[in-house]
Amino acid sequence: MPAARAEVVPPAKVVKPPTGFSRTVVLWPRGAPGALGTGEGDIPRLYVYPATGEGLHSAVIVLPGGGYSNLSTEKEGAEEARWLNQRGVTAFVLVYRLGPRYGFPLPMWDGARAIRYVRSQAAELGIDKHKIGVWGFSAGGHLAAYLATTHDAGEKNAADPIERESDRPDFAILSYARLSMDPAIPRRTSLEALIGTHPTSKLIDAVNLEQHVTKDTSPCFLFSTTGDQTVNSMNSTAFYDALKRAGVPAELHIFERGEHGLGMAQGLAHLPELAIYPTLVENWMQIHGWMQEDAADHHTEESREARSLDGSKREGAQGKDRLKGINKGEGFAGKPL
Repeated sequence: MPAARAEVVPPAKVVKPPTGFSRTVVLWPRGAPGALGTGEGDIPRLYVYPATGEGLHSAVIVLPGGGYSNLSTEKEGAEEARWLNQRGVTAFVLVYRLGPRYGFPLPMWDGARAIRYVRSQAAELGIDKHKIGVWGFSAGGHLAAYLATTHDAGEKNAADPIERESDRPDFAILSYARLSMDPAIPRRTSLEALIGTHPTSKLIDAVNLEQHVTKDTSPCFLFSTTGDQTVNSMNSTAFYDALKRAGVPAELHIFERGEHGLGMAQGLAHLPELAIYPTLVENWMQIHGWMQEDAADHHTEESREARSLDGSKREGAQGKDRLKGINKGEGFAGKPL
């Protein structure tokens, strides 16, 4: 009888770290649960971007996309972290473990641990522990939505003080996120790096996030485009409908044009209408108290002149001026409503 063939464990995916961070935090210094090695790709970590200024700051953990098999740490990580810093928000970029070496639920454990860590260190980091959100893109948006729908209050008697904290984000920003496993919604992939090529129905249900929305789901901001051929915008509409049915505060923006993977959507000459997207996020965070309304007024001259992340003139600046009236009881022309 031939000997059984040993199962080959895929190597850990190592990704390029984001730029501009101040320090790195290893989420489990003694080794992450379920780790299959001790290499770079086996160690989930946070890259820290602290905000400056007095008082407590809100915080956002940015979750890059990449289909759970890679991470876009700059376009969907560092750029957003710097943008948040400029508006008085402390930011973190999470490098979570990736498939096929690490499947469900290990990336979710990494995300939950990141929230618990930030909340446990809130006093030291100058953060309001009740204003900690997540911002995810594509697969990272799926992870952010999972955290928004599936969480607990922590284990109050845990030996590890980090595990005593809640892993519920106070809000979630979901950018062109995969949120539904409904076969009626067209898709190119089925989260294979997370759940494998032949998942059980139980596993599919576990990652079908529109089915997990409850009244305790975090408030959400959703952004997508009709032109996205990788993650259909019906993911966002289905999730929004579930949020509305459950009575969860939510805001949805779907633009007609735009491919998948837009990041902050700045400096796109062929899609100038998308430049307003970060301003919409900013307004939403401000009306909920997660960002100070005058935070951007204290930046460098370059920021005040509304320059984009790559240094070019930001096309969305005028859009922000138009939207300011909405929060002050004025119409787009500055006249009382």
